[in-house]
Amino acid sequence: MTTLPEQNERTYVSIDFAALPHDFLWGTATSAYQIEGAVTEDGRSPSIWDTFSHTPGKIDNDDHGDVACDHYHRWREDIDLMRRLGTNAYRLSIAWPRVVPGGDGPVNAKGLAFYDELIDGLLEAGITPSVTLYHWDLPQALQDRDRGWQERSTAEHFASYASVVAERLGDRVGHWATLNEPLCSAWIGHLEGVMAPGLTDLTAAVRASYHLLLGHGLAMQAIRSAAPNAQVGIVNNLSTIHAASDREEDLAAAHRMDGHTNRWWLDPVHGRGFPEDMREVYGVELPEREGDMKLIGADLDWLGLNYYFPQTVADDPTGPAPASAPSGVTASRAPAWTGRSTRAASRTCCCV
Repeated sequence: MTTLPEQNERTYVSIDFAALPHDFLWGTATSAYQIEGAVTEDGRSPSIWDTFSHTPGKIDNDDHGDVACDHYHRWREDIDLMRRLGTNAYRLSIAWPRVVPGGDGPVNAKGLAFYDELIDGLLEAGITPSVTLYHWDLPQALQDRDRGWQERSTAEHFASYASVVAERLGDRVGHWATLNEPLCSAWIGHLEGVMAPGLTDLTAAVRASYHLLLGHGLAMQAIRSAAPNAQVGIVNNLSTIHAASDREEDLAAAHRMDGHTNRWWLDPVHGRGFPEDMREVYGVELPEREGDMKLIGADLDWLGLNYYFPQTVADDPTGPAPASAPSGVTASRAPAWTGRSTRAASRTCCCV
């Protein structure tokens, strides 16, 4: 893959805060594995990120989340920090292996009680909680037993876990996200191999992408059943895509990047199904069953957007799958490559 020079120009936008609605929320956000620590306490089981971060060479400095910010023990202090900052909202994620350590089966009462108390503490401080059910920390037990998100059973177990959490917290939490950035779980975790579970397999990645979105649909159904007034959505990380030139090949490469990075994650949850051009490019049969698309495409109450950087794309005929088009697929229908950037600036990558 060929990389073009970085484009470091930044655009600054002036915001008229007076134009924001009176009930606009100013908040902070975390994920469980990033902050909680206490990875072996009170019944929590290992997640795929525990395993991945303890694999030598996978993480810079061999860092891990065993202690992290020690939020599990210091959450009261953390709430006080939020209050002193003047925020009125907090987006947190629930650790699936803390609540249902085996991925399915028995619920860990101590794990669920932790979040129960945390939600009460936030509300007492005047902070609105927003709960994410999955921020990448799949119970390792499901990865070992069922190949994780490669299999339908994981989506079904996710729905059961969602039901448990929503039944416990749904009387106080009104804002729910099923998944955070499923692109990262599927493409970066199963294709590029630089996030947990660390696989580099196109078939595994495509299957994982399908079951992640199926899990989203099943979880929405479970949350709404337990908490009928809940506002439920999904958080995607999207990029604006720009061709490196006006050459037909580069324009086609930009279209492929859009398919791989944006359309694959937006079209299904808006009832359009998975993009046909990308299906053909990946060449991996989706594990569809009747009724799946209706579940995945059920109406969202909101769509979350995480935006980090634009991407400038140039054609690269030597790129690996899914960058290279299968025989018989025209340039305009080939996929993109998502190679991660470590900088929150305009990045350039190349694909076929």
